Amino acid sequence: MTARGTGQGLDAEDLDVEEALALVKDGNGTGRPTGGRGPAQGEGHGSGTRPGPSAPETSRPGGTAEHRHAATPWPEARTIAARAARSVAARRAPVSVTLGDALGLVLAAPLTALTDLPSFDTSAMDGWAVAGPGPWRVREEGLLAGSTAPAPLADGEAVRIATGARIPADTTAVLRSEHGRTDANGRLHPTREMQHGQDIRPRGQECRSGDQLLRAGAVVTPAVLGLAAAAGYDTLATVPRPRVEVLVLGDELLAEGRPHDGLIRDALGPMLPPWLRALGAEVTAVRRLGDDAKALHKAVTTSGADLIVTTGGTASGPVDHVHPTLRRIDAELLVDGVKVRPGHPMLLARIRDDQHLVGLPGNPLAAVSGLLTLAEPLLRALAARPAPESYALPLRQAHGHPYDTRLIPVVLRGDHAVPLHYNGPAMLRGIAAADALAVVPPGGTRAGQQAELLDLPWATAGIDACFT
Repeated sequence: MTARGTGQGLDAEDLDVEEALALVKDGNGTGRPTGGRGPAQGEGHGSGTRPGPSAPETSRPGGTAEHRHAATPWPEARTIAARAARSVAARRAPVSVTLGDALGLVLAAPLTALTDLPSFDTSAMDGWAVAGPGPWRVREEGLLAGSTAPAPLADGEAVRIATGARIPADTTAVLRSEHGRTDANGRLHPTREMQHGQDIRPRGQECRSGDQLLRAGAVVTPAVLGLAAAAGYDTLATVPRPRVEVLVLGDELLAEGRPHDGLIRDALGPMLPPWLRALGAEVTAVRRLGDDAKALHKAVTTSGADLIVTTGGTASGPVDHVHPTLRRIDAELLVDGVKVRPGHPMLLARIRDDQHLVGLPGNPLAAVSGLLTLAEPLLRALAARPAPESYALPLRQAHGHPYDTRLIPVVLRGDHAVPLHYNGPAMLRGIAAADALAVVPPGGTRAGQQAELLDLPWATAGIDACFT
């Protein structure tokens, strides 16, 4: 979608139709109808017909220059989204899950050792357990991991032992296989000097029963699962996954096949559920509602999800039903428009004390912007996940918007971030190849100036890891 005739010295790709018309009106004192819907997801950044001069300016969320400057700054919008979920998160009851279902969840209670680790003296190497100085007589039968308690060693005696096997009482050290030799009489000799206690893992070396291994709030990683299992756990007390329902709006959307006859493929229905799962959510349903106000009202009022995500319909055209539905159910608008490119018509509403709605713009990259701006902080707070450490890299090219934050798909090359082409609101080609999104503050950056980066889940964790 491009802007025409703005007369304001801005790049066309930085403006949507509604903003372009707002600037024309500001400069010329006239307003014009916008025409139809956006090109890629049935909403664009403004759909329907623009009110004439007599209409109240505030009736168009995101639709006028005046409203645009009243929109929420991007950093503040993210803070509001996280804060909105914190009180809800504090009231969510922990759930007990098996180790197989705990990956990616957050511990709701400290992980305390249920046993000493190791729970008995064990051999750290394959070799011989020996008692006293060598040479040693070697027992005929060896010791394997998992065997019953062995008989104590007598002074001058040795026994073959495997890694992880229980150490016999009165053992001096473990002689590694490569550090011993036997003579013609079958007696064992060391080939290098030994230390008392060498290659023995004493009971409780890693922890004692009752020690705190991890604090509440730790994310359950594969390594945490291994530690929990070693410490004696079969289940873990965790913060439950936030439940998310996705409502895809737009009569012009196809679920399969090629675009034709003014109909376009739904890009967000396939993209959002796995992305939301990568953010730690459980996606309970994906519903395609079309442009049906009654269906939207019913879906919102009957949903049991913690978060409802809608796509499209966030402007004020004749078939944009999100705002009217929220007014009808007396929802509280926490964010109504964000100073960010792309994606400024996004919104966040509180439906109930324990339920929120994020309205994403219909254009695909604009929807990604809304997902990372509002849904990600809210889901992170609901799941009690820690905020990622922020980092920045220099941008290889200058970018920016005069008033708003810009989110630009980039690839990481050495110590620089390289902006990608095809980064318009309706485009996914750039983000499909990206490693991260660069956060360019209002006013833009110079070439070589550092910009904050938002990692994409799969860029750091890998596809299989982040979507598990």
